[in-house]
Amino acid sequence: MDVLLDLLPEPELAALFGLMVGAVFGFSAERSSFCLRAATVEFARGRMGPKVAVWLLTFSTAVIWVQGAQALGLFRGQDARVMAVAGSWSGAIIGGLMFGAGMVLARGCSGRLLVLAATGNLRSVVSGLIFAVVAQMALHGWLAPVRQWLAGIWVTPGGQNLHLLAMLGLPEGAGLALGFLLAALALWLAVRNAIGWRVLVFGSGVGFAVALGWVLTWSLAQVAFDPVSVTSATFSGPSANTLMFFLTDSPALDFDIGLVPGVALGALVSGALKRSLRFQGFDGESQMRRSMFGAALMGFGAMLAGGCAIGAGVTGGSVFAATAWLALLSMWVGAMLTDLMVDQSGARAAA
Repeated sequence: MDVLLDLLPEPELAALFGLMVGAVFGFSAERSSFCLRAATVEFARGRMGPKVAVWLLTFSTAVIWVQGAQALGLFRGQDARVMAVAGSWSGAIIGGLMFGAGMVLARGCSGRLLVLAATGNLRSVVSGLIFAVVAQMALHGWLAPVRQWLAGIWVTPGGQNLHLLAMLGLPEGAGLALGFLLAALALWLAVRNAIGWRVLVFGSGVGFAVALGWVLTWSLAQVAFDPVSVTSATFSGPSANTLMFFLTDSPALDFDIGLVPGVALGALVSGALKRSLRFQGFDGESQMRRSMFGAALMGFGAMLAGGCAIGAGVTGGSVFAATAWLALLSMWVGAMLTDLMVDQSGARAAA
């Protein structure tokens, strides 16, 4: 790390790390079709199919890599940004429900929209821009007071987040054990659904990208002169920050600014190698309205919940931030209820 700092200033190096992590994430997510929305819909319809298997494999891989890195001294979870600030129970519940509903309406979570946009899906381009704008409004704009009020209803004590394992009185090694247990379940589902080994490898690659981000930013923070945020893959704050990076005349580089372009680049390269790049638009006005409304729900919900399906659901979950696990549960509930009330009921009415 000291050698790299001799070659590049800290902000540029952090952005380069974000680009690297994003590229691994984007390539792997495009190849594995990793998507929380698809997994929740599949589960809501009574199936433990390939989408659930891939999501479980990604989540468990992230937990195993992150907890293993902690055991080896390559990362310290208590230094993570998500653990260093107060968590919001109310934000996790309300924001998680909103995000879950939004990703079903938009037909993809924020990370999936970015991957699809890079391969030519114009629906995802529009939805992704709306997501980023609303996220920025919730972070620093007109919606910020509403977000702050909702988040302040019920917060964690002591000005910092809580560690889920410590709350439950479990030893630190329980996290690694849970990761292996979930991985075994994912592999069993993969065998039952005849999922090919390439999909499994790239599904694991998404989880590895999360761990890589934690290790790289933590390592940089140990030697950097200026404070460096210890973070990893997430798409709520970085999408908003990347949007403002290109709209302001004095942009600042950091990990988040490199992450979003990295994901787009990785997904673009994957799609090009597969020769699957093609433009796709909205099928009609109703689909466009639905996607735009869903993207807006996701933008506000992600900022309120403390992260998106990746940021809270995988990245925050991998360090056992208690509010991240609650947000993830709320996303599952919100998505399943929306699929039940909107898509399933609509299909029954049409029949």
